[in-house]
Amino acid sequence: MSAFRFAPSPNGCLHLGHAFSALLNADLARASGGRLLLRIEDIDATRCRPEYELATYEDLAWLGVEWETPVRRQSDHLDAYRAALAKLEALGLIYPAFESRTEIARLAASENWPRDPDGAPLYPGTGKAVSAEERHRRIKAGEPYALRLDMDAALARAGALNWRETGEGPGGERGVIAADAAAWGDVVLARRDVPTSYHLSVVVDDALQGVTQVVRGNDLFYATSVHRLLQVLLGLPQPMYRHHRLILDESGKKLSKSTQATGLRELRRKGVTPADIRRLVGLA
Repeated sequence: MSAFRFAPSPNGCLHLGHAFSALLNADLARASGGRLLLRIEDIDATRCRPEYELATYEDLAWLGVEWETPVRRQSDHLDAYRAALAKLEALGLIYPAFESRTEIARLAASENWPRDPDGAPLYPGTGKAVSAEERHRRIKAGEPYALRLDMDAALARAGALNWRETGEGPGGERGVIAADAAAWGDVVLARRDVPTSYHLSVVVDDALQGVTQVVRGNDLFYATSVHRLLQVLLGLPQPMYRHHRLILDESGKKLSKSTQATGLRELRRKGVTPADIRRLVGLA
């Protein structure tokens, strides 16, 4: 049986973009006789709030979206992410890097510095040159650090990768897509105070929940390359992928949870109905 999932972060109220993705997943699950799972991605303790999680449930129910219970909350499963990190560490594929985001930005001040598909400067890899003794000393001293994937070593182990795209990527891509994880450099998989990252938790969660169909926005199309790499390194199953168009604001930018005009709460207050929402996002 196919299994779909909708996985919002409770760091704000849902907007039209979330509504489109949730309704699309629900429609596809219903049409295929499959399951719809709900996952609360709440690993960012500084921004996620219980009231936003409750609002998510209320808004989805108002839309008519039905999901299986219990809901998986990432904060309840940190041990699963630690186990995945331990496996990668045993393979010699991760290392601590002590530079702050500001320091990395300073290193990458040159306009010719390579950047990842999201526009962030690639990490220069200087942490790999730090000795094991120095790493241990700095960690024991309480210095902040990020655990990064050694991309070159990881790709050498995994080989060429691809995924099957049943939707349409940002450029209309579909079919068998060649993964380019190298474009992301040595990505962060965890930090000292947060034992996972989006990249790591999403592949672990999808595998543990038995997700077979990942339907999500085109803003995550290129990140699929990293997810395929982690799936192979961790021995996890590969789901099918379907990336969909984004709902944009009047200026052509991706919607933000801070944009009240497209928030479901505000639209409900104005008397908009679930049927109106479907029409607004282009669903029959």
